Parts: sequence; structure tokens; C-alpha cells
Amino acid sequence: RFFSERGVAVHFVDLNVKAISKGELESVERSVPLEELMDKEGRLYEKMNLKYISHDVKEKILENSLLLKTPLVRFSGKATVGYTPDTWAEWIKGMQ
Repeated sequence: RFFSERGVAVHFVDLNVKAISKGELESVERSVPLEELMDKEGRLYEKMNLKYISHDVKEKILENSLLLKTPLVRFSGKATVGYTPDTWAEWIKGMQ
């Protein structure tokens, strides 16, 4: 909604349908640490007992993209996770 209200076209990817690729994840990882990408408050994280077992964050996210926090927004080599309207506004300013 943030972007549509400002007339910015977006490409929406439904993580239920299409998983994040290794290349996309590595691109996002350049801006956001892997630990911050995983939704540790989510039901799936709890259901998979990831709180209690040792795991490779990248491997688990690639196995199941629904472990990602959302919204995950990428723009010109940059990325944010969660609701970050101030950052997005800066990105839009740079487009004009």
C-alpha cells in the first residue's frame, strides 16, 4: 500500500507459491543480516522447533521461504525487512 499510494510500481511475489532463490537471498543478505531475516516470532518457526535446535539460518530459509519476515522489500541492490517507511521514502526520493 505504501508504494501504490505514491504511484510506485511494485513486483509482488507470493512466498506461498514461489520460494526465494539462493541468489535473491544472497542479494538481500548484503543489506540485512540473515538472523534478522528469519521470523523468530512466527508460527512456522515455533512449529519447526527452531528455537531449540541448532540450524543453519540460510539453509532453513531456502528450504522454507515462509520463515522470512515480511514485508521484504528490495530496491536497486538494497533491501529492508519489516515495515520501514522512512527508508522507502528515501529510496523514492532518489528515483525522482
